[in-house]
Amino acid sequence: MKNRKLLLENVHIPGIETFDVYRKNGGYRSVEKALNTMTPDEVVEEVKKSGLRGRGGAGFPTGMKWSFLAKPEGVPRYLVCNADESEPGTFKDRYLMEKIPHLLIEGMITSSYALGANTSYIYIRGEFMYILHILEKAIAEAYDKGFLGKNILGKGYDLDLFVVPGGGAYICGEETALLESLEGKRGNPRIKPPFPAVKGLWGCPTVVNNVESLAAVVPIVNDGGDSYAAIGIGRSTGTKLISACGNLVKPGVYEIEMGLSVEEFIYGDDYCKGIANNKKLKACVPGGSSVPILPHYLVTKTASGEDRLMSYESLADGGFVSGSMLGSGGFIVFDEDQCIVRNTWNFTRFYAHESCGQCSPCREGTGWMEKVLHRLENGHGNIRDIDLLAEINKKIEGNTICPLGDAAAWPVAAAIRHFRDEFEWHVTNKDEAITRNYGLSKEPLIA
Repeated sequence: MKNRKLLLENVHIPGIETFDVYRKNGGYRSVEKALNTMTPDEVVEEVKKSGLRGRGGAGFPTGMKWSFLAKPEGVPRYLVCNADESEPGTFKDRYLMEKIPHLLIEGMITSSYALGANTSYIYIRGEFMYILHILEKAIAEAYDKGFLGKNILGKGYDLDLFVVPGGGAYICGEETALLESLEGKRGNPRIKPPFPAVKGLWGCPTVVNNVESLAAVVPIVNDGGDSYAAIGIGRSTGTKLISACGNLVKPGVYEIEMGLSVEEFIYGDDYCKGIANNKKLKACVPGGSSVPILPHYLVTKTASGEDRLMSYESLADGGFVSGSMLGSGGFIVFDEDQCIVRNTWNFTRFYAHESCGQCSPCREGTGWMEKVLHRLENGHGNIRDIDLLAEINKKIEGNTICPLGDAAAWPVAAAIRHFRDEFEWHVTNKDEAITRNYGLSKEPLIA
């Protein structure tokens, strides 16, 4: 398959982070095309035709999300970019903002025009302060060159764009918690409905999109929605940024065409070049820490024996029994030496720490799972603990205001489903498990 790039094609050009170099290499053409030759509705229609799906994890059709935006008279509308990239294993948005910030800004301008927003925000993760300064410099350049501010390109369209840092909370990656934080409140998710498209930022109609989703609007408007839809496979159109990490020869950020085989992505010379240190593949988490883990025999092949593809549909093939999710594209690979129990405990520690505490199933359940997994990992566990974990999962999944509860439950359920023998091994070989993980001492660690 041809390795076509729409977002990262120019990322290695020296100085591409500056306006002049970005502009020289075709930058801001989508803004000119949209404002000079298209109505806002026509831009929305092109995004619909493209089949672009949200690149933040949920995969909801972007153009359809835009069409839900309420347009009451005399009420402002807002576009908010979710740059709170906090899913463990995911770092592609950070890379894009750091290396080619004007691509995001161009996408924000074109998208804001399509939505009728005159004020837009980039909500960036608090730990990304160095990127905040990169974005602010690029935004200042765009103002200076007449692409932001009053009467952009003399077409009567006004737009102000601001970058706002969050407080480093994973929960603020959820769009309504993000809006609460942007308003200066505690970042707790809101009960829906009403949805942000009707009542969002400061009670006004709001669209929240991921960094990569907004950047993808640029090639869609430049080349047309049909051209974008011709790339990929089925309902998984266009290209996707993948954050590849773990036990790989060549980890990093890759832009792939949807429909690339998982096997080619892991082992291909143009991509990750296989498992590091000549080890064997044990498992893979294909879409960030919140999606179900796949054992080696389900990574490159589906349960029915077909090639597993890098697409929303193929990675989900078989449901959560034998499939997973593309999610945010955080592609984490484990080799044969990795302990699944230890890695599952590590994920669960994260979710227990990041729960906002608003919902008791998540607040209490994530803490219970962390304690039980710690017990198993450190030689205190028994067989009943494995079934206890499965039972706690059922109490959390589907019973919370936002998806953090599901994100915490799915990895644990999948790990037990596919690697139950390894959990049992930690019970029957307690001393060896401790020695393997912590060195010579056989004394269990105290919680």
